[in-house]
Amino acid sequence: MLILGIETSCDETSAAVLKDGRTLLSNVVSSQVPIHAKYGGVVPELAGRAHIERVHEVVQQALEQAGTRIEQMDLIAVTAGPGLVCSLLVGVNAAKGIAYALRKPLVGVNHLEGHLLAIFLEAEVAFPFLALIVSGGHTDLCRADGFGEYRFLGRTRDDAAGECFDKVAKMMGLGYPGGPAIEDLARSGNSGAHRFPRSWLEAGSLDFSFSGLKTSVRNLLLKRETGGGTRLSDADIAASFQDAAVDVLAGKAMAACEREGLRRVVVTGGVAANGRLREKIREEAGKRGIECLVPRPVHCTDNAGMIACAGYHRFLKNPADELMTVDASASLPL
Repeated sequence: MLILGIETSCDETSAAVLKDGRTLLSNVVSSQVPIHAKYGGVVPELAGRAHIERVHEVVQQALEQAGTRIEQMDLIAVTAGPGLVCSLLVGVNAAKGIAYALRKPLVGVNHLEGHLLAIFLEAEVAFPFLALIVSGGHTDLCRADGFGEYRFLGRTRDDAAGECFDKVAKMMGLGYPGGPAIEDLARSGNSGAHRFPRSWLEAGSLDFSFSGLKTSVRNLLLKRETGGGTRLSDADIAASFQDAAVDVLAGKAMAACEREGLRRVVVTGGVAANGRLREKIREEAGKRGIECLVPRPVHCTDNAGMIACAGYHRFLKNPADELMTVDASASLPL
Protein backbone atom coordinates (compact mmCIF):
# COMPACT_ATOMS: atom_id res chain seq x y z
CA MET A 1 0.00 0.00 0.00
CA LEU A 2 1.42 3.36 -1.05
CA ILE A 3 0.41 6.48 0.87
CA LEU A 4 1.06 10.04 -0.31
CA GLY A 5 1.36 12.38 2.68
CA ILE A 6 1.09 16.17 2.45
CA GLU A 7 1.96 18.55 5.32
CA THR A 8 1.48 22.35 5.23
CA SER A 9 0.38 23.21 8.78
CA CYS A 10 2.83 26.06 9.36
CA ASP A 11 5.96 27.11 7.48
CA GLU A 12 7.27 23.89 5.95
CA THR A 13 5.91 22.42 2.74
CA SER A 14 6.37 18.67 2.80
CA ALA A 15 5.34 15.59 0.83
CA ALA A 16 6.23 11.96 1.41
CA VAL A 17 5.58 8.50 0.01
CA LEU A 18 5.17 5.76 2.58
CA LYS A 19 4.87 2.02 1.87
CA ASP A 20 2.71 -0.19 4.10
CA GLY A 21 2.70 2.32 6.95
CA ARG A 22 6.37 1.86 7.81
CA THR A 23 8.80 2.05 4.90
CA LEU A 24 9.52 5.67 4.03
CA LEU A 25 10.37 5.88 0.32
CA SER A 26 10.72 9.67 0.32
CA ASN A 27 10.17 12.60 2.67
CA VAL A 28 10.76 15.99 1.05
CA VAL A 29 10.66 19.13 3.21
CA SER A 30 10.90 22.65 1.78
CA SER A 31 11.70 25.11 4.57
CA GLN A 32 10.51 28.72 4.63
CA VAL A 33 13.07 29.86 7.22
CA PRO A 34 14.74 32.36 4.83
CA ILE A 35 11.35 34.01 4.21
CA HIS A 36 10.42 34.45 7.86
CA ALA A 37 13.84 34.97 9.46
CA LYS A 38 13.88 38.73 8.86
CA TYR A 39 10.60 39.08 10.75
CA GLY A 40 11.73 36.99 13.72
CA GLY A 41 8.84 34.55 13.32
CA VAL A 42 6.29 33.07 10.94
CA VAL A 43 4.14 35.54 9.00
CA PRO A 44 0.95 33.59 8.19
CA GLU A 45 0.13 35.31 4.90
CA LEU A 46 3.66 34.83 3.57
CA ALA A 47 3.60 31.19 4.69
CA GLY A 48 0.37 30.53 2.80
CA ARG A 49 1.70 32.11 -0.38
CA ALA A 50 4.93 30.12 -0.19
CA HIS A 51 2.97 26.87 0.18
CA ILE A 52 0.98 27.71 -2.95
CA GLU A 53 4.21 28.23 -4.88
CA ARG A 54 5.86 25.04 -3.64
CA VAL A 55 3.32 22.33 -2.91
CA HIS A 56 3.06 20.79 -6.38
CA GLU A 57 6.82 20.85 -6.90
CA VAL A 58 7.38 19.19 -3.51
CA VAL A 59 4.81 16.47 -4.28
CA GLN A 60 6.53 15.79 -7.60
CA GLN A 61 9.95 15.59 -5.91
CA ALA A 62 8.59 13.10 -3.36
CA LEU A 63 7.18 10.89 -6.12
CA GLU A 64 10.43 11.01 -8.10
CA GLN A 65 12.60 10.21 -5.07
CA ALA A 66 10.34 7.27 -4.25
CA GLY A 67 10.53 6.00 -7.83
CA THR A 68 6.74 6.06 -8.10
CA ARG A 69 4.00 7.71 -10.12
CA ILE A 70 1.04 9.52 -8.65
CA GLU A 71 -1.32 6.98 -10.24
CA GLN A 72 0.22 4.28 -8.02
CA MET A 73 -0.86 5.94 -4.78
CA ASP A 74 -3.49 3.97 -2.85
CA LEU A 75 -4.27 6.61 -0.22
CA ILE A 76 -3.84 10.38 0.17
CA ALA A 77 -3.23 11.69 3.70
CA VAL A 78 -3.11 15.41 4.48
CA THR A 79 -2.79 17.56 7.59
CA ALA A 80 -6.22 19.08 8.28
CA GLY A 81 -5.24 20.87 11.51
CA PRO A 82 -4.36 22.29 13.90
CA GLY A 83 -2.15 24.98 12.42
CA LEU A 84 -2.29 28.22 10.43
CA VAL A 85 -5.52 28.05 8.46
CA CYS A 86 -4.05 29.86 5.44
CA SER A 87 -1.27 27.24 5.31
CA LEU A 88 -3.53 24.26 5.99
CA LEU A 89 -5.90 25.22 3.18
CA VAL A 90 -3.14 24.88 0.60
CA GLY A 91 -2.32 21.30 1.52
CA VAL A 92 -5.95 20.28 2.01
CA ASN A 93 -7.01 21.62 -1.38
CA ALA A 94 -4.02 20.06 -3.13
CA ALA A 95 -4.83 16.69 -1.53
CA LYS A 96 -8.50 16.98 -2.44
CA GLY A 97 -7.61 17.70 -6.06
CA ILE A 98 -5.29 14.70 -6.26
CA ALA A 99 -7.79 12.38 -4.56
CA TYR A 100 -10.62 13.54 -6.82
CA ALA A 101 -8.59 13.24 -10.01
CA LEU A 102 -7.30 9.77 -9.12
CA ARG A 103 -10.50 8.59 -7.42
CA LYS A 104 -8.43 7.54 -4.43
CA PRO A 105 -9.43 7.59 -0.75
CA LEU A 106 -8.50 10.66 1.29
CA VAL A 107 -7.96 11.04 5.05
CA GLY A 108 -7.56 14.29 6.96
CA VAL A 109 -4.92 13.88 9.68
CA ASN A 110 -4.51 15.70 12.97
CA HIS A 111 -1.05 17.27 13.08
CA LEU A 112 -0.58 16.23 16.73
CA GLU A 113 -1.34 12.61 15.90
CA GLY A 114 1.28 12.85 13.18
CA HIS A 115 3.89 13.91 15.75
CA LEU A 116 2.69 11.29 18.22
CA LEU A 117 3.09 8.48 15.67
CA ALA A 118 6.33 9.72 14.06
CA ILE A 119 8.28 7.18 16.12
CA PHE A 120 6.57 4.39 14.13
CA LEU A 121 8.58 5.48 11.09
CA GLU A 122 11.60 4.07 12.93
CA ALA A 123 10.40 1.43 15.40
CA GLU A 124 7.43 -0.64 16.50
CA VAL A 125 6.38 0.73 19.86
CA ALA A 126 4.12 -1.23 22.19
CA PHE A 127 1.09 0.49 23.68
CA PRO A 128 0.39 2.00 26.13
CA PHE A 129 2.93 4.80 26.29
CA LEU A 130 3.21 8.44 27.34
CA ALA A 131 3.75 10.96 24.56
CA LEU A 132 5.38 14.30 25.28
CA ILE A 133 4.54 16.42 22.23
CA VAL A 134 6.64 19.57 22.39
CA SER A 135 6.90 22.08 19.55
CA GLY A 136 6.50 25.74 18.64
CA GLY A 137 2.74 25.54 18.90
CA HIS A 138 2.11 22.71 21.37
CA THR A 139 3.34 21.32 24.65
CA ASP A 140 1.18 18.35 25.63
CA LEU A 141 1.35 15.19 27.70
CA CYS A 142 -0.83 12.49 26.20
CA ARG A 143 -1.50 8.87 27.11
CA ALA A 144 -1.64 6.61 24.03
CA ASP A 145 -3.46 3.30 24.52
CA GLY A 146 -3.65 2.39 20.83
CA PHE A 147 -3.91 3.96 17.39
CA GLY A 148 -6.56 6.65 17.72
CA GLU A 149 -6.91 6.07 21.46
CA TYR A 150 -5.46 9.14 23.18
CA ARG A 151 -6.11 10.99 26.43
CA PHE A 152 -4.54 14.32 27.37
CA LEU A 153 -2.98 14.49 30.82
CA GLY A 154 -1.49 17.97 30.71
CA ARG A 155 -1.08 20.95 28.37
CA THR A 156 0.56 24.35 28.41
CA ARG A 157 -1.54 27.11 29.91
CA ASP A 158 0.21 29.87 27.97
CA ASP A 159 3.30 29.66 25.75
CA ALA A 160 4.38 26.43 24.11
CA ALA A 161 7.98 25.48 24.90
CA GLY A 162 9.13 26.06 21.33
CA GLU A 163 7.44 29.45 21.29
CA CYS A 164 9.29 30.32 24.50
CA PHE A 165 12.62 29.33 22.91
CA ASP A 166 11.85 31.50 19.87
CA LYS A 167 10.87 34.53 21.94
CA VAL A 168 13.90 34.30 24.21
CA ALA A 169 16.16 33.98 21.16
CA LYS A 170 14.51 37.09 19.69
CA MET A 171 15.10 39.04 22.92
CA MET A 172 18.76 38.01 22.79
CA GLY A 173 19.11 38.94 19.12
CA LEU A 174 19.89 35.38 18.06
CA GLY A 175 17.57 35.25 15.07
CA TYR A 176 14.95 32.76 13.90
CA PRO A 177 14.37 29.88 14.42
CA GLY A 178 15.25 30.36 18.06
CA GLY A 179 15.51 26.76 19.27
CA PRO A 180 18.64 25.76 17.34
CA ALA A 181 20.22 29.17 18.05
CA ILE A 182 19.69 28.82 21.81
CA GLU A 183 21.02 25.25 21.79
CA ASP A 184 24.14 26.20 19.81
CA LEU A 185 24.94 29.13 22.11
CA ALA A 186 24.22 27.12 25.27
CA ARG A 187 26.95 24.61 24.43
CA SER A 188 29.60 27.17 25.42
CA GLY A 189 27.71 28.43 28.48
CA ASN A 190 27.42 27.45 32.13
CA SER A 191 23.92 26.19 32.90
CA GLY A 192 24.51 26.80 36.61
CA ALA A 193 25.40 30.45 36.16
CA HIS A 194 21.86 31.62 36.92
CA ARG A 195 18.84 29.89 38.44
CA PHE A 196 15.77 30.71 36.36
CA PRO A 197 12.38 29.78 37.86
CA ARG A 198 10.81 26.38 37.17
CA SER A 199 7.05 26.60 36.95
CA TRP A 200 5.63 23.42 38.48
CA LEU A 201 2.18 25.01 39.09
CA GLU A 202 -0.07 23.67 41.84
CA ALA A 203 0.66 20.32 43.44
CA GLY A 204 -0.26 17.39 41.24
CA SER A 205 -0.76 19.41 38.06
CA LEU A 206 0.68 18.02 34.83
CA ASP A 207 0.10 21.29 32.98
CA PHE A 208 2.93 23.54 31.81
CA SER A 209 3.55 27.28 31.95
CA PHE A 210 6.47 28.99 30.26
CA SER A 211 5.39 32.66 30.28
CA GLY A 212 7.05 33.31 33.64
CA LEU A 213 10.34 31.83 32.46
CA LYS A 214 10.27 34.04 29.38
CA THR A 215 9.59 37.12 31.54
CA SER A 216 12.41 36.19 33.91
CA VAL A 217 14.87 36.10 31.01
CA ARG A 218 13.62 39.48 29.81
CA ASN A 219 14.07 41.02 33.27
CA LEU A 220 17.60 39.64 33.54
CA LEU A 221 18.53 41.04 30.13
CA LEU A 222 17.14 44.46 31.07
CA LYS A 223 19.06 44.38 34.34
CA ARG A 224 22.26 43.59 32.48
CA GLU A 225 21.68 46.38 29.97
CA THR A 226 21.15 48.96 32.70
CA GLY A 227 24.23 47.91 34.67
CA GLY A 228 22.29 46.17 37.39
CA GLY A 229 25.25 44.13 38.57
CA THR A 230 25.00 40.93 36.55
CA ARG A 231 27.82 40.11 34.16
CA LEU A 232 26.39 36.92 32.76
CA SER A 233 27.37 36.15 29.18
CA ASP A 234 24.81 35.38 26.48
CA ALA A 235 26.04 31.79 26.49
CA ASP A 236 25.46 31.47 30.25
CA ILE A 237 21.96 32.92 29.94
CA ALA A 238 21.12 30.58 27.04
CA ALA A 239 22.40 27.52 28.92
CA SER A 240 20.60 28.48 32.14
CA PHE A 241 17.34 29.18 30.30
CA GLN A 242 17.53 25.95 28.32
CA ASP A 243 18.06 23.89 31.48
CA ALA A 244 15.10 25.56 33.19
CA ALA A 245 12.79 24.65 30.31
CA VAL A 246 14.17 21.13 29.94
CA ASP A 247 13.95 20.38 33.68
CA VAL A 248 10.21 21.07 33.69
CA LEU A 249 9.55 19.12 30.49
CA ALA A 250 11.43 16.07 31.73
CA GLY A 251 10.07 16.36 35.27
CA LYS A 252 6.43 16.56 34.20
CA ALA A 253 6.89 13.66 31.78
CA MET A 254 8.32 11.45 34.53
CA ALA A 255 5.54 12.48 36.93
CA ALA A 256 2.95 11.54 34.28
CA CYS A 257 4.56 8.13 33.72
CA GLU A 258 4.57 7.41 37.44
CA ARG A 259 0.97 8.55 37.94
CA GLU A 260 -0.31 6.49 35.01
CA GLY A 261 1.89 3.47 35.68
CA LEU A 262 3.51 3.76 32.24
CA ARG A 263 6.94 2.28 31.54
CA ARG A 264 7.46 3.84 28.14
CA VAL A 265 7.73 7.49 27.02
CA VAL A 266 7.92 8.88 23.49
CA VAL A 267 9.22 12.44 23.07
CA THR A 268 8.31 14.10 19.79
CA GLY A 269 7.70 17.43 18.07
CA GLY A 270 10.17 20.05 16.90
CA VAL A 271 11.66 20.76 20.34
CA ALA A 272 12.41 17.04 20.71
CA ALA A 273 15.29 17.70 18.30
CA ASN A 274 16.98 19.64 21.13
CA GLY A 275 20.00 17.66 22.26
CA ARG A 276 19.79 18.74 25.91
CA LEU A 277 16.13 17.66 26.18
CA ARG A 278 16.90 14.28 24.60
CA GLU A 279 19.82 13.79 27.01
CA LYS A 280 17.89 14.89 30.12
CA ILE A 281 14.76 12.85 29.56
CA ARG A 282 16.75 9.71 28.73
CA GLU A 283 18.75 10.23 31.91
CA GLU A 284 15.64 10.67 34.08
CA ALA A 285 13.83 7.78 32.42
CA GLY A 286 16.85 5.53 32.91
CA LYS A 287 16.87 6.24 36.66
CA ARG A 288 13.29 4.98 36.86
CA GLY A 289 13.58 2.01 34.51
CA ILE A 290 11.35 3.71 31.92
CA GLU A 291 12.02 3.10 28.24
CA CYS A 292 12.54 6.38 26.37
CA LEU A 293 12.11 6.67 22.60
CA VAL A 294 12.82 9.78 20.56
CA PRO A 295 12.59 9.95 16.75
CA ARG A 296 15.55 11.19 14.77
CA PRO A 297 15.50 15.00 14.51
CA VAL A 298 14.31 14.87 10.89
CA HIS A 299 11.17 13.08 12.07
CA CYS A 300 10.66 15.41 15.06
CA THR A 301 10.16 18.55 13.01
CA ASP A 302 7.15 18.98 10.71
CA ASN A 303 7.27 16.44 7.89
CA ALA A 304 4.83 14.60 5.64
CA GLY A 305 6.21 11.16 6.54
CA MET A 306 4.54 11.33 9.95
CA ILE A 307 1.28 12.48 8.33
CA ALA A 308 1.34 9.52 5.92
CA CYS A 309 2.00 7.19 8.87
CA ALA A 310 -0.89 8.58 10.92
CA GLY A 311 -3.14 8.53 7.84
CA TYR A 312 -2.32 4.87 7.21
CA HIS A 313 -3.24 3.79 10.73
CA ARG A 314 -6.37 5.92 10.70
CA PHE A 315 -7.44 4.38 7.40
CA LEU A 316 -7.00 0.85 8.78
CA LYS A 317 -9.42 1.64 11.62
CA ASN A 318 -11.96 3.83 9.82
CA PRO A 319 -13.28 4.37 6.29
CA ALA A 320 -11.78 7.19 4.26
CA ASP A 321 -13.28 10.66 4.70
CA GLU A 322 -15.86 11.98 2.30
CA LEU A 323 -14.03 14.39 0.02
CA MET A 324 -16.17 17.38 0.94
CA THR A 325 -15.90 16.78 4.71
CA VAL A 326 -12.14 17.28 4.81
CA ASP A 327 -11.43 20.89 5.64
CA ALA A 328 -8.76 23.00 7.31
CA SER A 329 -9.25 23.66 11.01
CA ALA A 330 -6.88 25.89 12.97
CA SER A 331 -7.90 24.26 16.26
CA LEU A 332 -8.71 20.69 15.23
CA PRO A 333 -9.01 18.57 18.42
CA LEU A 334 -7.16 15.28 18.70
